[in-house]
Amino acid sequence: MTDAPARLHAQQRALTTHLRDPAQVASPAGLDARRLAVYRRLVFNNLLGLLGTGFPVCVQLLGDPEWTVLVRRFVAEHRAQTPLFTELAAEFVQWLQAQPTLPHPALAELAHYEWVETALYQLDAQTLPATPGLDPMHAPLQRSPLAWPLLYHWPVHRLGSDDAPRTPGDAPTGLLVRRDPDGQVRFASISPMAAQLLEQIGQQPGHAGTWHLQQLARVHGLAADALLAPGAALLRQFHDSGVIGPAPPAS
Repeated sequence: MTDAPARLHAQQRALTTHLRDPAQVASPAGLDARRLAVYRRLVFNNLLGLLGTGFPVCVQLLGDPEWTVLVRRFVAEHRAQTPLFTELAAEFVQWLQAQPTLPHPALAELAHYEWVETALYQLDAQTLPATPGLDPMHAPLQRSPLAWPLLYHWPVHRLGSDDAPRTPGDAPTGLLVRRDPDGQVRFASISPMAAQLLEQIGQQPGHAGTWHLQQLARVHGLAADALLAPGAALLRQFHDSGVIGPAPPAS
């Protein structure tokens, strides 16, 4: 009797290993082949449908046959860190990012772009309170947890369209994705430097806009005051739209 849990665990592992990669791993002995085929179809088709729903442009980019092959690779190779289906898309993105080769060079970035919308929609966070009259150039700032700046090599927002580019752009693609108070997730194109500015505010909250613009100018080898005039207008725009706001007082 003391060996029963160990035997059960071994049987479960043998079954799930086969279900993950039936082409390479033989089925456990003693199981009805017809019932086992039903389990194989259920496991794979459920994951294929789940990921296809979450990454429709990726499916369109690759086509159904190549997408199916990719998902089979994922199921066979990846060991999920969560039992929650809602978290599986994030693990799929991480798996793609770790692959040395993919069917399309833009696939990992495109998948991340598609995942962001769902991730931000589900994020448990609140918008920043309105602060009319704030001068972001002189107030310590923070970035809204519901506003994410993104930088990609590929113009991911155009992939899947009729005029989709076949090579990366000469400059990075900057995007701002945010969840508005009405719950809608919206994307906007921004310059790569604006994305870097927002990323810096998010990573180093508590500094005034002037400081952030001077830091960004130094990173790009510009004079300390080179970005102050255009940056002031940009920061006011970000503040008025709720992307940034005053940082809480230091404790």
